This record gives sequence, C-alpha cells and structure tokens, in this order.
Amino acid sequence: MAKDKPQTGKKKSPVIYKDTEMVSVVNDFEGVYIRQPKYTDAISLLNTSKKGLEAKTALDFLALSGFTQDEFQETFKTTVKTIQNHVNKDLKLDASLSEKLLKSFALFDTGIEIFGSAQAFHKWLTTPAYGLGNRLPFDMMDTITGIQLIEEELIRLQFGDLA
Repeated sequence: MAKDKPQTGKKKSPVIYKDTEMVSVVNDFEGVYIRQPKYTDAISLLNTSKKGLEAKTALDFLALSGFTQDEFQETFKTTVKTIQNHVNKDLKLDASLSEKLLKSFALFDTGIEIFGSAQAFHKWLTTPAYGLGNRLPFDMMDTITGIQLIEEELIRLQFGDLA
C-alpha cells in the first residue's frame, strides 16, 4: 500500500492502492475482520449489513484479498475512487455492498484457514475448480449465490472431498 506522509494543516489525500501489491500478513486484520461475529450467523450478517459498513472496510478488503483494483471493481461493482470518496466524506456503504463485503471476508477467513495465506487462497480463486464445474471461483464472487457456492466448495475441500 502506498502510504501518505503526515501533512500539517492540509487535508489527507486518498490512499492509492497499487494493482500488483498483496498483503502477506493477515495479522493486521486479525480481530478486526477475521473470525468476526459480524458474519458468523445470518442474523448478525443481516443486521450489520443493514446498518452499513464504514467505507474503509472496502479498502481493507482490497488490501487483505490481494485483488487488483480492476478485480475489486469487477467483483463489487463499484470503483476504488468511489470508495475513497466515501471514506473522505465519512459515509457508510449501502446494505448490498456491506453484505457482499462481509460474505467475502468470511470467505477469505475460511480460505486462509484452508490454504494457509491470503495469497494462496487468491491463487486458488483464479484457478479452475473441479467442484465448481471447472469455473474460476473468482468469476463467481460478484453474486451472493456465487460466494455461497465457493463456500460450499471450500467446505468440501476442508473435509477431503475432491482434494
């Protein structure tokens, strides 16, 4: 991530996330998004989604996931610039985007547990999966149903099916 230098008396400019950079340490997100009660059950997920997440959550997901800006924009149907503007204006995300982000964090939580790192999980997402009809899991992440299908495939892998 590109980091801004502190400026005195000036408004902080938005953080620009480089397309090729991946976060290798999930510990930065441990306790903030990983294994959070915000998405461990359907009611918590619904309530949190309806309240709307802080816009910074989307940028945090971008950093955790290793997605390029284009991948993020394709998956979440919004631009990084829009998210940065929301952060600057201290706005919350709408319920739909909040829900998709929470489900995606939960997906990465499981994927990291199975594959050992966000990078390894990201690599799996971009490889055809037998249990998903040889489709790229990443291509399915743009819908809640697709995320659920990926979750089911991860559970099968976790328990040795199709491994």
